[in-house]
Amino acid sequence: MQSSSTFTKTTAPLISGALALGLATCAHATPAFAPDSPWMLGDWGGARTELAEKGYDFNLDYTGEMGANLHGGYDHDRTARYSDQFALGTHMDLQRILGWQDAEFQLTVTERSGNNISNDRINDPRVGGFTSAQEVWGRGQTWRLTQMWYQQRFFDQKLDIKVGRFGEGEDFNSFPCDFQNLAFCGSQVGNWAGDIWYNWPVSQWALRVKYNLAPELYAQIGAYEQNPSNLDRDNGFKLSGSGTQGALLPIELVWTPAFEGLSGEYRAGYYYSNANATDVYKDSNGQPAALSGQAYRSSSSKHGFWIGAQQQLTSQASDHSRGLSVFANATMHDKKTNAIDNYVQAGVVYNGLFDARPKDDIGFALARVHVNPAYRKNAQAIDQARGIDDYDNPAFLPPQDTEYSAELNYGMHLARWLTVRPNLQYIRHPGGVDQVDDALIGGIKLQTSF
Repeated sequence: MQSSSTFTKTTAPLISGALALGLATCAHATPAFAPDSPWMLGDWGGARTELAEKGYDFNLDYTGEMGANLHGGYDHDRTARYSDQFALGTHMDLQRILGWQDAEFQLTVTERSGNNISNDRINDPRVGGFTSAQEVWGRGQTWRLTQMWYQQRFFDQKLDIKVGRFGEGEDFNSFPCDFQNLAFCGSQVGNWAGDIWYNWPVSQWALRVKYNLAPELYAQIGAYEQNPSNLDRDNGFKLSGSGTQGALLPIELVWTPAFEGLSGEYRAGYYYSNANATDVYKDSNGQPAALSGQAYRSSSSKHGFWIGAQQQLTSQASDHSRGLSVFANATMHDKKTNAIDNYVQAGVVYNGLFDARPKDDIGFALARVHVNPAYRKNAQAIDQARGIDDYDNPAFLPPQDTEYSAELNYGMHLARWLTVRPNLQYIRHPGGVDQVDDALIGGIKLQTSF
């Protein structure tokens, strides 16, 4: 609320009225822990809303995930693990703050900590796994600069340019992260080609250009610094380009139709990395490198494709916030240089299944992660070179094939600022290792905004 520079008999009644209105607004600002508030700590006496109107939006979000192996896995010990993440950020509407038309700025710092049940209980630690029962774990349990970007729109917002530090999954192959299993959360290319595609919370120098071809159709292209040193725990705030090996170049077409008010999103894209990549099996002579003793041959690039779809199918009368939605995703990767050659998943979500709980949701999904046959042959060749064929030998490298995942969850929206989502996960052949017992995992995902 702004005050007047003069106080005359004419303006005094106006200001008195404004003060009364402002006090009434503060009195009715949502208090801490109010279920209808988007923030646990409330509206700070109306200050948050006032700041947002001026262009400053602050957030402090927390995600915590518990995973327990109820049955099976590599280690049958029925223990539990907990991992979490804090995300502190600010979004600035530069049009309101500085008068810059259609301009925005985002800054986010994250901190991850904790342990993952998949690492030492579900998967064979000699080879690890592909999916994760706690998606919030990973990329170093440390502080990171996750977002620092400037976005500008031109030509009546048809052209959209974003530059700064951010990850590919923010814009390309994007997907929600409500499920707890990694196979159903976030950009899936980054899960299966993670040596070149860095998902949240890792950031790198990047440029993304998007153009709206029609109201429901846009195309975008990006260029991302490919720098493995950004993954190191000690480089969470690294800004220099030292260690850069090349660039990752994604391109994508996105269609967002609405059929009788039911929204959908359909994506198709391709990525290309111009950095050198290492063959997963052969040497420069085309022979198994593990047997020849020669270095694995080098490739001048790496590439892959993805497709994705989300569509709401039903609604509760005219309430489109309730109803059945379906989704599916698939990725395909370079067989010469990538451990995973293809991945598919599909699932359903029903929002507001019960009239008494119209904000809750229930979800179920299935996924299949397929290991590149050449990668599997390389493990067999390593064991052959070592003269080991006994799975129980600590030096044995288990060949990996296909891993299947399933998750059933129920999201209880206890307040606008708090969601608790208990879930059951079933993993068949964890890590793609046939000798590892199928695992049943119990989980709880908590999401809140302070």
